[in-house]
Amino acid sequence: MNNIQSYIKEHKTRFINELIELLKMPSISADSAYKNDVLKTADAVKISLEKAGCDSVEICKTNGYPIVYGEKIIDKNLPTILVYGHYDVQPPDPLNLWNSPPFEPVIKKTDTHPEGAIFARGACDDKGQMYMHVKAMEFMTSTNQLPCNVKFMIEGEEEVGSSNLAIFVKNNQEKLKNDVILISDTGMIANDVPSITTGLRGLSYVEVEVTGPNRDLHSGLYGGAVANPINILAKMIASLHDENNHITIPGFYDKVEELSAKERAEMAKAPFSLENYKKALNIEAVYGETDYTTNERNSIRPTLDVNGIWGGYTGEGAKTVIASKAYAKISMRLVPHQDWEEITQLFKIHFESIAPKGVTLKVTPHHGGQGYVTPIDSIGYQAASKAYQNTFGKTPIPQRSGGSIPIVSLFEQELKSKTILMGFGLDSDAIHSPNEHFGVFNYLKGIETIPMFYKYFTELSK
Repeated sequence: MNNIQSYIKEHKTRFINELIELLKMPSISADSAYKNDVLKTADAVKISLEKAGCDSVEICKTNGYPIVYGEKIIDKNLPTILVYGHYDVQPPDPLNLWNSPPFEPVIKKTDTHPEGAIFARGACDDKGQMYMHVKAMEFMTSTNQLPCNVKFMIEGEEEVGSSNLAIFVKNNQEKLKNDVILISDTGMIANDVPSITTGLRGLSYVEVEVTGPNRDLHSGLYGGAVANPINILAKMIASLHDENNHITIPGFYDKVEELSAKERAEMAKAPFSLENYKKALNIEAVYGETDYTTNERNSIRPTLDVNGIWGGYTGEGAKTVIASKAYAKISMRLVPHQDWEEITQLFKIHFESIAPKGVTLKVTPHHGGQGYVTPIDSIGYQAASKAYQNTFGKTPIPQRSGGSIPIVSLFEQELKSKTILMGFGLDSDAIHSPNEHFGVFNYLKGIETIPMFYKYFTELSK
């Protein structure tokens, strides 16, 4: 790709300002109060794709938030790359932990981003990374260097399960036909250690409700004589792990693949400082399943975590009650071969079985998805590796991620094509957390690297 660095240098300020404007839009898909903002963001994405050079862009309605679809077909005999991203973001709560308002982007220098990082909700997940593809497209079309066909599918419900995207994909297989799918919604090891995500964990997300008496009770008059749903729920949750932090649900590990010593040794080559990891999180020690390293625990092993728990009185001061109900939200990160629907059912059966008499239990599944592994001998992976070598001057390390992108396995099932995960964020970018940010270096480096993927994928596909 000729003159890409000079093009980025010339348009750097505009690229950053355009992203900042997109980040000002509170496109929170989980909260209906922001419906109009989500829809306005979809419109903004449509306009940006048109300006980037797509010949056709449309907002495709769903039963939820719309999908923005764009394409530029230059020759049907050439390969087609399908770019997926999302324009919705996580809720910013808790707001009091943000150092600057979540939808008022600011650029500040950090230890990991000495050139500055954009602080805002959605900066890294996924507006910043999605917008890299839009600007990469702009470069290729404006300089007549687009080597193949491209399609964009940018959705607005990734943070709430992508249920309507699944329907859209199944109903539009010909429209979405491609040779490879390209996603930037993951990260890399460090700015000087590029990596490509080759595996994702699956997900099962449930909500549980424990009900005891038919109303809140006086804890003096009834305490010790009636089952307390909060106490019961706490005990039930605690029992889901044994003393080795192994999950106790029967059948949970039946399909978990045990990686060979050789594969684990290859993973261990990735640079990692346990002391820096603890320091970044301000913890004295790590915690997890016995006999596995930190990097193995958060990538190749399944997990079960409570994401929220509540019940009873939580206001200021004291109120001595035994609550009628207690609730918890629980997520299970799954590894390839574990079926999320099967795991959800195993959880439901087990959790119901350990509920004592005196309470009733309700388990409500929310959403989930399968895990995924990308083969490193595929043309797509080889093209991505060459792209990183070109722009970073280093061969990227293949790395499995602990996160989940449930629709990736759906893409392979319905569209029969592999997905390449070219992420440019860092673990320290605080996605889903207060003070989320995305490095200016990472943003611009992504814009520089993505066109190289197009070039090498086209060449390797001949």
